[in-house]
Amino acid sequence: MTEVRGGPNTWREELASLVNATGEAIGVPEGALVMDASKSGEESESVSDQIKGFLRSWGEMVLDLGRGCRDIVQQSVVTEDSFIVQKLGKPIAKVSSRFSFLNQFLPEDRDPVHAWPVVFFVFLLAFAVLIVNSNHDSLVPPIKKMRIHPPSASRIQLPDGRSMAYHELGVPANRARFSLFVPHSFLSSRLAGIPGIKSSLLEKFGVRLVTYDLPGFGESDPHPSRNLNSSALDMLCLANALGVNDKFWVMGFSSGSIHAWAALRYIPDRIAGAAMFSPVINPYEPSMTKEEMRRTWKDWLPRRKLMYFLAKRFPKLLSFFYRQSFLSGKLGRIDKWMSLSLGRKDEVLIDEPKFEELWHRDVEESIRQGNVKPFVEEAKLLVSNWGFSLADLQVQKKCQRKGIFPWLKSIYSQPECELAGFLDPIHIWQGMDDQVMPPSLTDYISRVLPMAIMHRVPNEGHFSYFFFCDECHWQIFSILFGSPQGPLEQTAEMGETRVEGNAE
Repeated sequence: MTEVRGGPNTWREELASLVNATGEAIGVPEGALVMDASKSGEESESVSDQIKGFLRSWGEMVLDLGRGCRDIVQQSVVTEDSFIVQKLGKPIAKVSSRFSFLNQFLPEDRDPVHAWPVVFFVFLLAFAVLIVNSNHDSLVPPIKKMRIHPPSASRIQLPDGRSMAYHELGVPANRARFSLFVPHSFLSSRLAGIPGIKSSLLEKFGVRLVTYDLPGFGESDPHPSRNLNSSALDMLCLANALGVNDKFWVMGFSSGSIHAWAALRYIPDRIAGAAMFSPVINPYEPSMTKEEMRRTWKDWLPRRKLMYFLAKRFPKLLSFFYRQSFLSGKLGRIDKWMSLSLGRKDEVLIDEPKFEELWHRDVEESIRQGNVKPFVEEAKLLVSNWGFSLADLQVQKKCQRKGIFPWLKSIYSQPECELAGFLDPIHIWQGMDDQVMPPSLTDYISRVLPMAIMHRVPNEGHFSYFFFCDECHWQIFSILFGSPQGPLEQTAEMGETRVEGNAE
Protein backbone atom coordinates (compact mmCIF):
# COMPACT_ATOMS: atom_id res chain seq x y z
CA MET A 1 0.00 0.00 0.00
CA THR A 2 2.88 2.31 0.76
CA GLU A 3 4.31 1.70 -2.68
CA VAL A 4 1.05 2.49 -4.36
CA ARG A 5 0.42 5.69 -2.51
CA GLY A 6 4.01 6.70 -2.21
CA GLY A 7 5.64 7.74 0.99
CA PRO A 8 4.87 10.99 2.72
CA ASN A 9 7.97 12.56 1.21
CA THR A 10 7.47 11.20 -2.31
CA TRP A 11 6.25 14.47 -3.74
CA ARG A 12 9.11 16.28 -2.09
CA GLU A 13 11.57 13.95 -3.77
CA GLU A 14 9.93 14.52 -7.16
CA LEU A 15 10.05 18.26 -6.59
CA ALA A 16 13.69 18.07 -5.54
CA SER A 17 14.50 16.52 -8.87
CA LEU A 18 13.37 19.76 -10.52
CA VAL A 19 15.79 21.81 -8.44
CA ASN A 20 19.32 22.30 -9.72
CA ALA A 21 22.44 22.33 -7.70
CA THR A 22 22.16 26.01 -6.93
CA GLY A 23 18.82 25.50 -5.22
CA GLU A 24 16.79 27.60 -7.74
CA ALA A 25 13.43 26.13 -8.86
CA ILE A 26 12.97 25.62 -12.57
CA GLY A 27 9.64 27.13 -13.78
CA VAL A 28 8.33 27.63 -10.23
CA PRO A 29 8.09 31.14 -8.74
CA GLU A 30 9.85 31.86 -5.55
CA GLY A 31 7.66 31.33 -2.52
CA ALA A 32 5.23 29.05 -4.40
CA LEU A 33 6.21 26.09 -2.34
CA VAL A 34 5.69 27.92 0.89
CA MET A 35 2.29 29.30 -0.28
CA ASP A 36 1.07 25.95 -1.44
CA ALA A 37 2.09 24.31 1.74
CA SER A 38 0.51 26.98 3.95
CA LYS A 39 -2.87 26.91 2.12
CA SER A 40 -3.17 23.24 1.47
CA GLY A 41 -5.63 22.91 4.31
CA GLU A 42 -7.71 26.02 3.58
CA GLU A 43 -11.19 25.91 1.99
CA SER A 44 -11.80 26.73 -1.69
CA GLU A 45 -12.62 30.30 -2.88
CA SER A 46 -16.02 31.72 -1.66
CA VAL A 47 -19.08 32.28 -3.95
CA SER A 48 -18.99 36.09 -3.53
CA ASP A 49 -15.35 36.16 -4.69
CA GLN A 50 -16.27 34.10 -7.71
CA ILE A 51 -19.12 36.50 -8.61
CA LYS A 52 -16.84 39.50 -8.24
CA GLY A 53 -14.25 37.86 -10.44
CA PHE A 54 -16.87 37.05 -13.06
CA LEU A 55 -18.20 40.60 -13.12
CA ARG A 56 -14.67 42.00 -13.33
CA SER A 57 -13.87 39.75 -16.25
CA TRP A 58 -17.20 40.60 -17.94
CA GLY A 59 -16.46 44.32 -17.58
CA GLU A 60 -13.05 43.91 -19.12
CA MET A 61 -14.59 42.04 -22.05
CA VAL A 62 -17.18 44.77 -22.65
CA LEU A 63 -14.46 47.40 -22.47
CA ASP A 64 -12.36 45.53 -25.01
CA LEU A 65 -15.45 45.15 -27.23
CA GLY A 66 -16.09 48.89 -27.08
CA ARG A 67 -12.50 49.63 -27.99
CA GLY A 68 -12.72 47.22 -30.88
CA CYS A 69 -15.93 48.89 -32.17
CA ARG A 70 -14.28 52.27 -31.85
CA ASP A 71 -11.31 51.12 -33.87
CA ILE A 72 -13.61 49.70 -36.56
CA VAL A 73 -15.52 52.98 -36.79
CA GLN A 74 -12.32 55.00 -36.96
CA GLN A 75 -10.84 52.78 -39.66
CA SER A 76 -13.95 52.45 -41.85
CA VAL A 77 -16.55 55.20 -41.16
CA VAL A 78 -14.58 58.31 -40.28
CA THR A 79 -11.86 57.98 -42.88
CA GLU A 80 -11.46 60.69 -45.45
CA ASP A 81 -12.87 58.47 -48.20
CA SER A 82 -16.09 57.54 -46.36
CA PHE A 83 -19.49 58.87 -47.49
CA ILE A 84 -20.31 60.36 -44.06
CA VAL A 85 -17.09 62.37 -43.87
CA GLN A 86 -17.50 63.67 -47.41
CA LYS A 87 -21.07 64.86 -46.77
CA LEU A 88 -20.90 66.02 -43.15
CA GLY A 89 -17.23 66.78 -42.66
CA LYS A 90 -17.31 70.41 -43.75
CA PRO A 91 -20.52 71.39 -41.88
CA ILE A 92 -19.29 69.72 -38.70
CA ALA A 93 -15.90 71.41 -39.02
CA LYS A 94 -17.60 74.79 -39.45
CA VAL A 95 -19.80 74.26 -36.37
CA SER A 96 -16.91 72.97 -34.26
CA SER A 97 -14.79 75.99 -35.21
CA ARG A 98 -17.53 78.32 -33.97
CA PHE A 99 -17.72 76.52 -30.62
CA SER A 100 -13.98 75.93 -30.28
CA PHE A 101 -13.79 78.61 -27.56
CA LEU A 102 -15.52 76.11 -25.21
CA ASN A 103 -12.42 73.90 -25.31
CA GLN A 104 -10.61 76.28 -22.96
CA PHE A 105 -12.89 75.02 -20.15
CA LEU A 106 -11.52 71.48 -20.57
CA PRO A 107 -8.38 70.21 -18.84
CA GLU A 108 -5.27 70.53 -21.00
CA ASP A 109 -4.65 66.79 -21.10
CA ARG A 110 -8.17 66.00 -22.43
CA ASP A 111 -8.93 65.53 -26.10
CA PRO A 112 -12.06 67.60 -26.99
CA VAL A 113 -13.18 64.92 -29.45
CA HIS A 114 -13.50 62.44 -26.58
CA ALA A 115 -14.37 64.83 -23.75
CA TRP A 116 -17.41 66.63 -25.21
CA PRO A 117 -19.40 63.47 -26.07
CA VAL A 118 -18.91 62.34 -22.47
CA VAL A 119 -20.07 65.72 -21.15
CA PHE A 120 -23.09 65.66 -23.45
CA PHE A 121 -24.02 62.12 -22.42
CA VAL A 122 -23.78 62.94 -18.71
CA PHE A 123 -25.95 66.03 -19.25
CA LEU A 124 -28.66 63.99 -20.98
CA LEU A 125 -28.55 61.36 -18.26
CA ALA A 126 -28.92 63.96 -15.49
CA PHE A 127 -31.74 65.72 -17.36
CA ALA A 128 -33.62 62.43 -17.80
CA VAL A 129 -33.28 61.63 -14.09
CA LEU A 130 -34.63 65.05 -13.14
CA ILE A 131 -37.63 64.67 -15.45
CA VAL A 132 -38.47 61.22 -14.13
CA ASN A 133 -38.24 62.39 -10.51
CA SER A 134 -40.33 65.51 -11.10
CA ASN A 135 -42.99 63.55 -12.96
CA HIS A 136 -43.16 60.98 -10.22
CA ASP A 137 -43.29 63.48 -7.39
CA SER A 138 -45.42 66.38 -8.59
CA LEU A 139 -46.79 66.03 -12.12
CA VAL A 140 -48.91 62.93 -11.50
CA PRO A 141 -51.88 63.95 -9.33
CA PRO A 142 -53.92 61.29 -7.59
CA ILE A 143 -56.77 59.99 -9.74
CA LYS A 144 -60.21 60.71 -8.30
CA LYS A 145 -63.03 58.32 -9.00
CA MET A 146 -66.63 59.31 -9.55
CA ARG A 147 -69.33 58.60 -7.03
CA ILE A 148 -73.04 58.22 -7.66
CA HIS A 149 -75.00 60.10 -5.03
CA PRO A 150 -78.50 59.26 -3.74
CA PRO A 151 -81.39 60.83 -5.72
CA SER A 152 -82.22 64.32 -4.50
CA ALA A 153 -84.27 66.02 -7.23
CA SER A 154 -87.92 67.00 -7.29
CA ARG A 155 -89.82 65.56 -10.24
CA ILE A 156 -92.82 66.15 -12.44
CA GLN A 157 -94.44 63.85 -14.97
CA LEU A 158 -94.64 65.14 -18.52
CA PRO A 159 -97.62 64.50 -20.81
CA ASP A 160 -95.79 61.70 -22.65
CA GLY A 161 -95.12 59.85 -19.38
CA ARG A 162 -91.50 60.86 -18.92
CA SER A 163 -90.35 62.32 -15.63
CA MET A 164 -88.33 65.55 -15.44
CA ALA A 165 -86.05 66.36 -12.51
CA TYR A 166 -85.77 69.97 -11.36
CA HIS A 167 -84.42 72.12 -8.54
CA GLU A 168 -85.64 75.42 -7.10
CA LEU A 169 -83.80 78.26 -5.39
CA GLY A 170 -84.84 81.70 -4.19
CA VAL A 171 -88.24 82.90 -3.10
CA PRO A 172 -91.33 80.65 -3.10
CA ALA A 173 -93.76 80.65 -5.99
CA ASN A 174 -96.42 82.81 -4.33
CA ARG A 175 -93.94 85.59 -3.56
CA ALA A 176 -91.80 85.59 -6.73
CA ARG A 177 -91.66 88.76 -8.80
CA PHE A 178 -89.66 87.00 -11.51
CA SER A 179 -89.35 83.33 -12.49
CA LEU A 180 -86.05 82.41 -14.12
CA PHE A 181 -85.54 79.06 -15.91
CA VAL A 182 -81.97 77.90 -16.61
CA PRO A 183 -81.33 74.91 -18.93
CA HIS A 184 -77.85 73.50 -18.33
CA SER A 185 -74.99 73.13 -20.78
CA PHE A 186 -73.23 70.02 -22.09
CA LEU A 187 -71.83 67.68 -19.40
CA SER A 188 -73.76 69.48 -16.69
CA SER A 189 -76.97 69.11 -14.70
CA ARG A 190 -79.61 70.97 -12.70
CA LEU A 191 -77.04 71.44 -9.90
CA ALA A 192 -75.12 74.04 -11.89
CA GLY A 193 -77.74 76.77 -12.31
CA ILE A 194 -75.94 80.05 -11.73
CA PRO A 195 -72.76 78.85 -10.00
CA GLY A 196 -72.17 80.61 -6.69
CA ILE A 197 -75.44 82.60 -6.70
CA LYS A 198 -76.38 83.77 -3.21
CA SER A 199 -79.83 83.11 -1.81
CA SER A 200 -79.80 86.62 -0.35
CA LEU A 201 -79.43 88.08 -3.85
CA LEU A 202 -82.39 86.07 -5.12
CA GLU A 203 -84.37 87.27 -2.11
CA LYS A 204 -83.56 90.94 -2.74
CA PHE A 205 -84.74 90.80 -6.34
CA GLY A 206 -87.65 88.45 -5.65
CA VAL A 207 -86.38 85.81 -8.08
CA ARG A 208 -87.50 82.20 -8.21
CA LEU A 209 -84.69 80.25 -9.90
CA VAL A 210 -85.65 76.94 -11.55
CA THR A 211 -83.06 74.56 -13.00
CA TYR A 212 -83.77 71.15 -14.51
CA ASP A 213 -82.08 68.12 -16.06
CA LEU A 214 -82.28 67.75 -19.81
CA PRO A 215 -83.64 64.40 -21.11
CA GLY A 216 -81.24 61.58 -20.23
CA PHE A 217 -79.12 63.79 -17.95
CA GLY A 218 -79.15 63.53 -14.17
CA GLU A 219 -82.47 62.15 -12.97
CA SER A 220 -84.59 63.04 -16.02
CA ASP A 221 -85.87 60.27 -18.27
CA PRO A 222 -84.46 60.18 -21.82
CA HIS A 223 -86.49 61.33 -24.81
CA PRO A 224 -86.82 58.79 -27.67
CA SER A 225 -86.42 61.42 -30.42
CA ARG A 226 -85.72 64.82 -28.99
CA ASN A 227 -85.04 68.04 -30.84
CA LEU A 228 -85.06 71.73 -30.02
CA ASN A 229 -88.83 71.94 -30.44
CA SER A 230 -89.36 69.19 -27.86
CA SER A 231 -86.83 70.92 -25.60
CA ALA A 232 -88.91 74.12 -25.61
CA LEU A 233 -92.11 72.17 -24.95
CA ASP A 234 -90.48 70.40 -21.99
CA MET A 235 -89.62 73.80 -20.51
CA LEU A 236 -93.19 74.97 -21.02
CA CYS A 237 -94.63 71.86 -19.36
CA LEU A 238 -92.33 72.35 -16.38
CA ALA A 239 -93.42 75.98 -16.00
CA ASN A 240 -97.10 75.00 -16.11
CA ALA A 241 -96.58 72.19 -13.61
CA LEU A 242 -94.85 74.57 -11.19
CA GLY A 243 -97.71 77.06 -11.38
CA VAL A 244 -95.90 79.71 -13.43
CA ASN A 245 -98.88 81.17 -15.27
CA ASP A 246 -97.29 84.46 -16.33
CA LYS A 247 -94.30 85.04 -18.53
CA PHE A 248 -90.94 83.85 -17.25
CA TRP A 249 -87.31 84.65 -18.03
CA VAL A 250 -84.90 82.16 -19.56
CA MET A 251 -81.13 82.10 -19.14
CA GLY A 252 -78.56 80.13 -21.14
CA PHE A 253 -74.84 79.69 -20.54
CA SER A 254 -72.52 78.35 -23.25
CA SER A 255 -74.08 75.34 -25.02
CA GLY A 256 -77.13 75.58 -22.76
CA SER A 257 -78.10 78.64 -24.79
CA ILE A 258 -79.37 76.45 -27.65
CA HIS A 259 -82.34 75.52 -25.44
CA ALA A 260 -82.86 79.17 -24.56
CA TRP A 261 -82.85 80.06 -28.28
CA ALA A 262 -85.41 77.29 -28.85
CA ALA A 263 -87.69 78.75 -26.17
CA LEU A 264 -87.56 82.17 -27.88
CA ARG A 265 -88.52 80.55 -31.18
CA TYR A 266 -91.17 78.00 -30.20
CA ILE A 267 -92.83 79.48 -27.07
CA PRO A 268 -92.23 83.24 -27.45
CA ASP A 269 -95.60 84.17 -25.88
CA ARG A 270 -94.46 82.73 -22.53
CA ILE A 271 -90.99 84.26 -22.40
CA ALA A 272 -90.55 87.65 -20.70
CA GLY A 273 -86.91 88.01 -21.75
CA ALA A 274 -83.65 86.17 -22.23
CA ALA A 275 -80.14 86.40 -20.82
CA MET A 276 -77.31 84.65 -22.68
CA PHE A 277 -73.73 84.20 -21.51
CA SER A 278 -71.11 83.27 -24.11
CA PRO A 279 -73.92 81.85 -26.25
CA VAL A 280 -73.27 79.12 -28.76
CA ILE A 281 -74.44 78.90 -32.34
CA ASN A 282 -74.10 76.16 -34.91
CA PRO A 283 -70.41 76.31 -35.95
CA TYR A 284 -71.50 75.19 -39.42
CA GLU A 285 -74.15 77.92 -39.71
CA PRO A 286 -74.46 78.58 -43.48
CA SER A 287 -75.29 82.27 -43.00
CA MET A 288 -71.88 82.96 -41.43
CA THR A 289 -69.40 84.78 -43.64
CA LYS A 290 -66.03 83.23 -44.42
CA GLU A 291 -64.30 85.74 -42.14
CA GLU A 292 -66.69 84.99 -39.26
CA MET A 293 -66.15 81.27 -39.80
CA ARG A 294 -62.37 81.67 -39.88
CA ARG A 295 -62.27 83.77 -36.69
CA THR A 296 -64.52 81.28 -34.93
CA TRP A 297 -62.52 78.16 -35.78
CA LYS A 298 -58.94 79.46 -35.69
CA ASP A 299 -58.42 79.41 -31.89
CA TRP A 300 -60.10 76.08 -31.18
CA LEU A 301 -57.92 73.12 -30.29
CA PRO A 302 -57.54 70.38 -32.92
CA ARG A 303 -59.32 67.86 -30.70
CA ARG A 304 -62.33 70.14 -30.37
CA LYS A 305 -62.47 70.64 -34.12
CA LEU A 306 -62.39 66.86 -34.45
CA MET A 307 -65.33 66.51 -32.03
CA TYR A 308 -67.41 68.96 -34.07
CA PHE A 309 -66.51 67.13 -37.28
CA LEU A 310 -67.48 63.75 -35.81
CA ALA A 311 -70.74 65.16 -34.43
CA LYS A 312 -71.55 66.45 -37.90
CA ARG A 313 -70.45 63.49 -40.01
CA PHE A 314 -69.92 60.42 -37.80
CA PRO A 315 -71.78 60.97 -34.49
CA LYS A 316 -71.64 57.30 -33.51
CA LEU A 317 -67.86 57.57 -33.12
CA LEU A 318 -68.31 60.13 -30.33
CA SER A 319 -69.30 57.37 -27.92
CA PHE A 320 -65.74 56.00 -28.02
CA PHE A 321 -64.21 59.34 -27.01
CA TYR A 322 -66.84 59.98 -24.35
CA ARG A 323 -66.25 56.58 -22.73
CA GLN A 324 -62.54 57.32 -22.61
CA SER A 325 -63.09 60.63 -20.79
CA PHE A 326 -66.08 61.56 -18.63
CA LEU A 327 -67.75 58.12 -18.83
CA SER A 328 -64.57 56.33 -17.74
CA GLY A 329 -65.47 56.51 -14.05
CA LYS A 330 -62.59 58.86 -13.27
CA LEU A 331 -62.72 62.59 -12.68
CA GLY A 332 -60.64 65.02 -14.72
CA ARG A 333 -60.14 68.66 -15.59
CA ILE A 334 -62.78 70.50 -17.55
CA ASP A 335 -60.31 71.91 -20.08
CA LYS A 336 -58.97 68.42 -20.86
CA TRP A 337 -62.32 66.68 -21.17
CA MET A 338 -63.98 69.44 -23.17
CA SER A 339 -60.86 70.25 -25.25
CA LEU A 340 -60.94 73.88 -24.19
CA SER A 341 -58.32 76.57 -24.58
CA LEU A 342 -58.78 79.03 -21.73
CA GLY A 343 -57.87 82.63 -21.01
CA ARG A 344 -55.88 83.85 -18.03
CA LYS A 345 -58.81 84.40 -15.64
CA ASP A 346 -60.38 81.09 -16.56
CA GLU A 347 -57.12 79.24 -15.88
CA VAL A 348 -56.99 80.74 -12.40
CA LEU A 349 -60.67 80.01 -11.72
CA ILE A 350 -60.70 76.31 -12.64
CA ASP A 351 -57.83 75.67 -10.21
CA GLU A 352 -59.80 77.03 -7.26
CA PRO A 353 -61.20 74.38 -4.88
CA LYS A 354 -64.77 75.74 -5.06
CA PHE A 355 -64.83 75.43 -8.85
CA GLU A 356 -63.33 71.94 -8.76
CA GLU A 357 -65.84 70.83 -6.13
CA LEU A 358 -68.82 72.11 -8.16
CA TRP A 359 -67.43 70.71 -11.41
CA HIS A 360 -66.88 67.22 -10.02
CA ARG A 361 -70.28 67.09 -8.32
CA ASP A 362 -72.02 68.44 -11.43
CA VAL A 363 -70.34 65.88 -13.71
CA GLU A 364 -71.18 63.04 -11.33
CA GLU A 365 -74.83 64.06 -11.45
CA SER A 366 -74.77 64.57 -15.21
CA ILE A 367 -73.59 61.01 -15.98
CA ARG A 368 -75.73 59.39 -13.26
CA GLN A 369 -77.49 57.11 -15.76
CA GLY A 370 -74.22 56.00 -17.41
CA ASN A 371 -75.78 56.28 -20.86
CA VAL A 372 -73.75 57.79 -23.70
CA LYS A 373 -76.74 58.41 -25.97
CA PRO A 374 -77.95 61.73 -24.41
CA PHE A 375 -74.49 63.24 -24.81
CA VAL A 376 -74.25 62.17 -28.45
CA GLU A 377 -77.73 63.62 -29.04
CA GLU A 378 -76.74 66.91 -27.44
CA ALA A 379 -73.62 67.15 -29.62
CA LYS A 380 -75.69 66.40 -32.74
CA LEU A 381 -78.26 69.07 -31.83
CA LEU A 382 -75.55 71.72 -31.76
CA VAL A 383 -74.18 71.06 -35.26
CA SER A 384 -77.38 69.99 -37.04
CA ASN A 385 -80.19 72.02 -38.54
CA TRP A 386 -81.99 73.72 -35.66
CA GLY A 387 -85.21 74.13 -37.60
CA PHE A 388 -84.87 77.91 -37.43
CA SER A 389 -82.23 80.61 -37.71
CA LEU A 390 -81.47 83.42 -35.30
CA ALA A 391 -82.67 85.86 -37.94
CA ASP A 392 -86.18 84.44 -37.40
CA LEU A 393 -86.15 86.00 -33.92
CA GLN A 394 -85.66 89.49 -35.31
CA VAL A 395 -88.79 91.65 -34.99
CA GLN A 396 -90.30 92.25 -38.41
CA LYS A 397 -93.66 92.86 -40.05
CA LYS A 398 -95.32 89.97 -41.79
CA CYS A 399 -98.27 90.64 -44.05
CA GLN A 400 -100.73 88.08 -45.35
CA ARG A 401 -100.27 88.19 -49.13
CA LYS A 402 -100.62 84.54 -50.04
CA GLY A 403 -103.82 83.52 -51.84
CA ILE A 404 -106.19 85.32 -54.20
CA PHE A 405 -108.45 86.88 -51.56
CA PRO A 406 -105.69 88.64 -49.52
CA TRP A 407 -104.27 89.90 -52.84
CA LEU A 408 -107.63 91.33 -54.00
CA LYS A 409 -108.20 92.87 -50.57
CA SER A 410 -104.76 94.51 -50.62
CA ILE A 411 -105.68 96.32 -53.84
CA TYR A 412 -108.41 98.33 -52.14
CA SER A 413 -107.06 98.51 -48.55
CA GLN A 414 -103.92 98.17 -46.50
CA PRO A 415 -102.80 94.55 -46.09
CA GLU A 416 -103.17 92.99 -42.65
CA CYS A 417 -99.75 92.86 -41.05
CA GLU A 418 -98.49 91.72 -37.68
CA LEU A 419 -95.18 91.76 -35.87
CA ALA A 420 -93.24 88.50 -35.97
CA GLY A 421 -90.16 87.42 -34.08
CA PHE A 422 -89.35 87.79 -30.40
CA LEU A 423 -90.58 91.12 -29.10
CA ASP A 424 -89.07 91.11 -25.60
CA PRO A 425 -85.48 91.95 -24.58
CA ILE A 426 -82.53 89.68 -25.29
CA HIS A 427 -79.36 90.43 -23.29
CA ILE A 428 -76.06 88.84 -24.31
CA TRP A 429 -72.87 88.91 -22.22
CA GLN A 430 -69.57 88.11 -23.91
CA GLY A 431 -66.14 87.97 -22.29
CA MET A 432 -63.61 89.47 -24.65
CA ASP A 433 -60.94 87.00 -23.47
CA ASP A 434 -63.25 84.04 -24.07
CA GLN A 435 -61.43 81.40 -26.12
CA VAL A 436 -64.15 78.76 -25.79
CA MET A 437 -66.93 80.76 -27.45
CA PRO A 438 -64.90 83.51 -29.14
CA PRO A 439 -66.24 87.06 -29.58
CA SER A 440 -66.64 86.39 -33.30
CA LEU A 441 -69.79 84.38 -32.47
CA THR A 442 -71.27 87.39 -30.70
CA ASP A 443 -70.36 89.57 -33.66
CA TYR A 444 -72.34 87.23 -35.89
CA ILE A 445 -75.33 87.32 -33.50
CA SER A 446 -75.16 91.11 -33.43
CA ARG A 447 -75.26 91.19 -37.22
CA VAL A 448 -78.26 88.89 -37.70
CA LEU A 449 -80.07 89.97 -34.51
CA PRO A 450 -79.43 93.72 -34.16
CA MET A 451 -82.19 94.13 -31.57
CA ALA A 452 -80.20 92.05 -29.04
CA ILE A 453 -78.51 94.08 -26.30
CA MET A 454 -74.79 93.30 -26.19
CA HIS A 455 -72.67 93.51 -23.03
CA ARG A 456 -69.03 93.02 -24.02
CA VAL A 457 -66.95 92.52 -20.87
CA PRO A 458 -63.21 93.22 -21.23
CA ASN A 459 -60.60 90.88 -19.71
CA GLU A 460 -63.21 88.23 -18.85
CA GLY A 461 -63.16 84.66 -20.12
CA HIS A 462 -65.72 81.93 -20.61
CA PHE A 463 -66.33 81.13 -16.93
CA SER A 464 -64.91 84.05 -14.98
CA TYR A 465 -67.87 86.44 -15.35
CA PHE A 466 -70.61 83.85 -14.71
CA PHE A 467 -69.08 81.57 -12.04
CA PHE A 468 -68.66 82.59 -8.39
CA CYS A 469 -68.72 86.34 -8.95
CA ASP A 470 -71.03 88.15 -6.52
CA GLU A 471 -70.47 91.55 -8.10
CA CYS A 472 -71.17 90.15 -11.57
CA HIS A 473 -74.39 88.50 -10.40
CA TRP A 474 -75.56 91.78 -8.88
CA GLN A 475 -74.86 93.64 -12.12
CA ILE A 476 -76.67 91.00 -14.16
CA PHE A 477 -79.80 91.05 -12.01
CA SER A 478 -79.82 94.84 -11.93
CA ILE A 479 -79.77 94.98 -15.72
CA LEU A 480 -82.46 92.31 -16.11
CA PHE A 481 -84.84 93.18 -13.27
CA GLY A 482 -84.05 96.79 -12.36
CA SER A 483 -83.75 97.96 -8.76
CA PRO A 484 -84.21 95.26 -6.11
CA GLN A 485 -87.71 95.38 -4.64
CA GLY A 486 -87.72 92.18 -2.65
CA PRO A 487 -90.36 89.45 -2.89
CA LEU A 488 -94.04 90.12 -3.28
CA GLU A 489 -96.19 90.65 -0.22
CA GLN A 490 -98.46 87.79 0.68
CA THR A 491 -101.60 89.70 -0.25
CA ALA A 492 -103.76 86.61 -0.29
CA GLU A 493 -103.03 85.79 3.35
CA MET A 494 -103.54 89.42 4.35
CA GLY A 495 -106.92 89.45 2.59
CA GLU A 496 -108.02 86.32 4.45
CA THR A 497 -106.98 87.87 7.76
CA ARG A 498 -109.02 90.98 7.05
CA VAL A 499 -112.10 88.91 6.16
CA GLU A 500 -111.79 86.96 9.40
CA GLY A 501 -111.47 90.23 11.36
CA ASN A 502 -114.62 91.68 9.79
CA ALA A 503 -116.54 88.50 10.55
CA GLU A 504 -115.68 88.77 14.20
